Amino acid sequence: MYLSAMSRYLLVLTLLLSVGACADSALRTGAEQPGRYLPLLEGGKVGLVVNQTSRVGERHLIDFLRERDLDIERIFALEHGIRGDVENGGRVDDGVDGPSGLPIVSLYGGNHKPSREEVRDLDWLLFDIQDVGVRFYTYISSLHYLMQACADYQVPLLVLDRPNPNGDYVDGPVLEKEYRSFIGMHPIPLVHGLTVGELARMINGEGWLEGDARCDLTVIPVAGYRKQMRYSLPVEPSPNLPNDRAIRLYPSLGLFEGTVVSIGRGTEYPFQVIGHPDDRRGRYSFEPVSMPGASENPKYRGHRLRGDDLRGGDPDERFTLRYLIDWRGRTGESGEAFFSRAEFFDKLAGTDALRLAVLAGKSEAEIRRGWQPALQRYLQRRRPYLLYPE
Repeated sequence: MYLSAMSRYLLVLTLLLSVGACADSALRTGAEQPGRYLPLLEGGKVGLVVNQTSRVGERHLIDFLRERDLDIERIFALEHGIRGDVENGGRVDDGVDGPSGLPIVSLYGGNHKPSREEVRDLDWLLFDIQDVGVRFYTYISSLHYLMQACADYQVPLLVLDRPNPNGDYVDGPVLEKEYRSFIGMHPIPLVHGLTVGELARMINGEGWLEGDARCDLTVIPVAGYRKQMRYSLPVEPSPNLPNDRAIRLYPSLGLFEGTVVSIGRGTEYPFQVIGHPDDRRGRYSFEPVSMPGASENPKYRGHRLRGDDLRGGDPDERFTLRYLIDWRGRTGESGEAFFSRAEFFDKLAGTDALRLAVLAGKSEAEIRRGWQPALQRYLQRRRPYLLYPE
């Protein structure tokens, strides 16, 4: 049978103490340390929150666990589906996972939180999803709702942690509560510097669940990981983040989703190029097309765009406003028209202050100064929840 709450507490304490000791060893994700979590799951009914990134070496976690005769009841699907073949914002349906034959419960669309009926027979809910460390990437919003369900219905949550490919720094505006939405649920910076496991600990510890509820949480930390490590993802986390360069540019270029500018959806290099039909400064051109499973109806589909190719830039580039400020004057649009989806832009930014500052012609340095007090408070606030050395 699964371990008692006290046994889990003692195991987690041992894991946390061991993080520093294994820092010089080869990096191993939580999923790649089965000796630390299989004893918890044996004899219990398990629900999985997984997608194409949920791997143990070359094996999908679903297959790995089934080969060990664990009782997997169902799979919960987040944005992009459990095989990563659903486009951004695309419909994710309930159904059956073909390779495994397991039932799928969709948590993307109208239903973000599992119902009591969907979890009441579970002894564990296991979360193993690769995140990219940006507040508006929705896997962490789904994590919040899963934690709420686990707290409400007394189901323990097991998080198999993974490195954050943008985890070596913290930057951007901290979300203001007026702009809370599914693309930003927590008062954290745009680039928050946390792994999924650390954020889950912070959600619990800061009382961010409804009613100050607390989830029965166990995190299996990544062995041998430091935040300053560069980590190349072995599997694409979603259809429009195909490589390390796109993931590194995602914090900066994601903001363009609320503007008239294209960031390459509908091409082979999304989040690596910038373009607009009326640009005259750029030396690069591209034409977005329909790409089923990635971007079926991209911005400016079938139109030739001119702009910038960012694929050859600094591989360690951090979040910057220079692209946004530069392109504000390159499209020929009036100030307000440039932000074609102003409300959506503000939700991405977590504030309207960034949009208003760009419209006012402020420099990046001026805008950044306004973030610093909230950033410093956040850095202090997150400290108790960190699992890895800098």
